[in-house]
Amino acid sequence: MPNKADVIIIGGGVIGSSIAYNLLNDGFAGKILVFEKDGLYEFASTPRSAGGFRQLYTTVINMQLSKYSLQIYKDFAKTMAIDGEEMEIDFKQRGYLFLAKDDMMPKFEQHLKLQNENGINSRLLDKNELLDIIPELNTEDIAGGLYCSESGYLDPYSVMQGYIRNAKKLGAEYVYAEVDSLITDQDHIKGIKLVDGSEYFSPIVVNCAGAWASILGEKAGVPLPVVPLPRQIFQFDIEKPLKKYLPLTMDPTGVYFRHEGEKFISGYAEDIEPGINFKWRRSAFEEHIWPVIANRIPNFENAKIERGWSGLYDFNTEDHNAILGEYPTMKGYFVAFGFSGHGMQQAPAVGKCLSELIRTGKYRTIDLTPLRVERFAEKELVVEDAIY
Repeated sequence: MPNKADVIIIGGGVIGSSIAYNLLNDGFAGKILVFEKDGLYEFASTPRSAGGFRQLYTTVINMQLSKYSLQIYKDFAKTMAIDGEEMEIDFKQRGYLFLAKDDMMPKFEQHLKLQNENGINSRLLDKNELLDIIPELNTEDIAGGLYCSESGYLDPYSVMQGYIRNAKKLGAEYVYAEVDSLITDQDHIKGIKLVDGSEYFSPIVVNCAGAWASILGEKAGVPLPVVPLPRQIFQFDIEKPLKKYLPLTMDPTGVYFRHEGEKFISGYAEDIEPGINFKWRRSAFEEHIWPVIANRIPNFENAKIERGWSGLYDFNTEDHNAILGEYPTMKGYFVAFGFSGHGMQQAPAVGKCLSELIRTGKYRTIDLTPLRVERFAEKELVVEDAIY
């Protein structure tokens, strides 16, 4: 029947499409329906992200997710090729760099030790080593930096399309319509209801609706501490080019910047009210970003904004990390949201592991139980130490 499926996935962005692809690629033979309300992905979070990829985490679970995903992204173009056409994602392994002031260095030394113990090739850089990477860098107030050369940045839209096209090739059906609510029967999921009133039924529903996911959960009495949080990104050009391409660089102020082609993008962790808002403000760049980057790299003093945009984090208000797995009081209802800006980076690993959990009832590649729904009630939060 057309309105019945073995798995329904809400959200056809990078997370939902990675799960659909991995299920089918791992041998799942059932019917998968993926519901996406924004067929052009105009307001989807994936293509509006900054595209950073890092391994510089301070919790083992996030390191494991990044290590696995790195291997997938390194070979993505070839392994996800369709009919000989490679899925180029423009993965630039130019590094990821956290700059540190004196008082931050002891923490960074602890982070380095934990990362190296878990197979992350990070290292601490002194001022001279920083200047080897960014010759123009103002290090007057900088003591050093934490750096991972394997990390970098990629094109999020191309990654998403790679997963979508491969999921469709393997048999996933995409329905471009908006889900209004979950259909439940006491403690079991039954399916979904669309805004137009039509209903689709499945014993398994996976909520990957990102910034909109918690709204659906709230309606069905299965809440999670996630809110939509706008984040602005700005693209700019400069008069005098830099000598080298930049790693994705995080200033101690929380402002980040990187190359985007021959130009640059930048953003920051804005203190803003949660809500669904896609406005961007030139004044935010002028007031909060330009003074920081102009101080850090003199070439950025003559910066010309070319465009800006705003995307939504599915922001986990409790510990800023993904919420993954089956909802404990709703059989068949799985969640994969709350990434708080890490979704693009973790999509390959999350897709693989959720495929395992749905098909076999257990994780095999990476044990994602630290990111389970129950951790909030059990007071076992996954807290990243000083790095966001």
